[in-house]
Amino acid sequence: MAVKPVSASDYSEGSIRVLKGLEPVKQRPGMYTRTDNPLHIIQEVLDNAADEALAGFGKKIKVTLHTDGSVSVEDDGRGIPFGMHPEENAPVVELVFTRLHAGGKFDKGKGGAYSFSGGLHGVGVSVTNALATRLEVATHREGQVARLVFAGGDVTEPLAARPLQAGERKQGTTVRVWPDAKYFESSNLPMGELTHLLRSKAVLMPGVTVQLVNEKTRDTQTWQYKGGLRDYLAQTLSADPVIPLFEGEGFADRHNESFAEGEGAAWCVAFTEEGQPVRESYVNLIPTSAGGTHESGLRDGLFNAVKSFIELHSLLPKGVKLLPEDVFARASYVLAAKVLDPQFQGQIKERLNSRDAVRLVSSFVRPALELWLNQHVEYGKKLAELAIKAAQQRQKAGQKIEKRKGSGVAVLPGKLTDCESRDIAHNEVFLVEGDSAGGSAKMGRDKETQAILPLRGKVLNTWEVERDLLFKNNEVHDISVAIGVDPHGPGDTPDLSGLRYGKICILSDADVDGAHIQVLLLTLFFRHFPKLVDAGHIYVARPPLFRVDIPARAKKPAAKLYALDEGELQAILDKAAKDGIPREKCQISRFKGLGEMNAEQLWDTTLNPDTRRLQQVQLGTLDFAATAGLMTQLMGKGEAAARRELMELHGDAVAVDV
Repeated sequence: MAVKPVSASDYSEGSIRVLKGLEPVKQRPGMYTRTDNPLHIIQEVLDNAADEALAGFGKKIKVTLHTDGSVSVEDDGRGIPFGMHPEENAPVVELVFTRLHAGGKFDKGKGGAYSFSGGLHGVGVSVTNALATRLEVATHREGQVARLVFAGGDVTEPLAARPLQAGERKQGTTVRVWPDAKYFESSNLPMGELTHLLRSKAVLMPGVTVQLVNEKTRDTQTWQYKGGLRDYLAQTLSADPVIPLFEGEGFADRHNESFAEGEGAAWCVAFTEEGQPVRESYVNLIPTSAGGTHESGLRDGLFNAVKSFIELHSLLPKGVKLLPEDVFARASYVLAAKVLDPQFQGQIKERLNSRDAVRLVSSFVRPALELWLNQHVEYGKKLAELAIKAAQQRQKAGQKIEKRKGSGVAVLPGKLTDCESRDIAHNEVFLVEGDSAGGSAKMGRDKETQAILPLRGKVLNTWEVERDLLFKNNEVHDISVAIGVDPHGPGDTPDLSGLRYGKICILSDADVDGAHIQVLLLTLFFRHFPKLVDAGHIYVARPPLFRVDIPARAKKPAAKLYALDEGELQAILDKAAKDGIPREKCQISRFKGLGEMNAEQLWDTTLNPDTRRLQQVQLGTLDFAATAGLMTQLMGKGEAAARRELMELHGDAVAVDV
């Protein structure tokens, strides 16, 4: 029998490579950390020291920048255990630095090492180790000090323990890291960011001393705050506040039915008429530079408290509609949330995604501010005046845009349920698959800024339809009239002044049919409305495919979680199993379509700007011509052979929804 020669393009069993240990981090460091500089891998070590202080076991954190380019972080916490792990047959401290999914923060049950900590991605200092030419660990505990050395993530000097000597500290951990320059664009640490990070740790942990020693410049900076968030914000503001700083905190007790004991937030808010607002937020001491659901909860609480005060005192002028950004526009704040099981976006934890955090923070902020405003009515009226002024300026700007459109406005399609606002910076329209889903969306939407246009049946494949014949199709006609822009080509300069919505969102079922409708609508926009794609106005909403009802457990109440796909569903079930809840006790519901969701579910998962997942449509790495060529292959009527070849080549990579 003739043996078929193996070519470079062959795809077989031998083509599959399994990355082990820390190899995935070295292959794709950008998936695990920021690669512009090594600050984040140092922050992973710092966060561990801060978690010890947060848990009440440490009072000092010292960071040293050595002359050889290495950085050491020293704490007086409990020290990383260095005994043998009962299952892995390796020292625990070695596992912490060499396994992506190893650490003490997974144990959230009664008696766990950390009740609150900075996230559960399971990567942490193992990423630091993988991207370092050398890493040394010394851990002091139980009358001994143990030392371990790594290079490129591998052990080079095995664990060695000795008794503590006179004068040595009894407990704590010291980690010294030499970041590997080949993984970073710059090997220099951004000193401004580093000092800000260290200062914020001291602010968020009153009584804890944080020190930075720079051996190169022989400078030492020390931070210890007893005044907490208020002093910090007051020192950072660039303008005088309109009213005194509003400071407060709220945490759930063991009788709370909605949240775990200890969950909550501390905050300090200032309102100024000028200057750049100061906005900082943290979750379990982790800085969330991109904000997230805890910031949304603060905004929601502030808005509803101020709105309630204005309504109680009848302060709102006729014709003025108050929106959250009117209250929030001039707000500066420092927010420190405590969440038992935070879910972050991305490995560097820059944004909090935990849906419950909106309700958690809002539930403590709103009543506290309402009480404060009604105890200080004069200050309340000043704040109301600031918010009303912002609303009037916003509405005035919106009216100016409306006048430029002229009087010859086309009659809007009858099935469009429009929004009340005319400010395209905030308006959004949802192109919804099916009338039943459209009904739920109409009931669940925010009437002020969200419009709904239901689409009946499959949209026409418009890839090869001439522009003059487009309006023969009612759905395409209604979409064009609703958004206020005429069809055009990539080389045209269409008039976008009539655009009625800043976001045009495709909302279809989370199944194969829904994906087909998405493709047809994306084809329409790319072919006949390319300038809307270029300007970033087109979005795809991502509704969940599953709902998981998790029963109450030791420290947490019952929860309703949503999963986009099978992968997220499995992650939710795996996490529930770690919390001691077997799969059979988790009730799983699959949404056959958007029409099965009630208005409240659709709002929580898909329409609410604070908790939804909305993806902006962009061209990505391909240019317009290359994308057009690919679209022709996928959508062209005469491209059946090319599509067949494409499916034969890549058919094994497709997940089939049966």
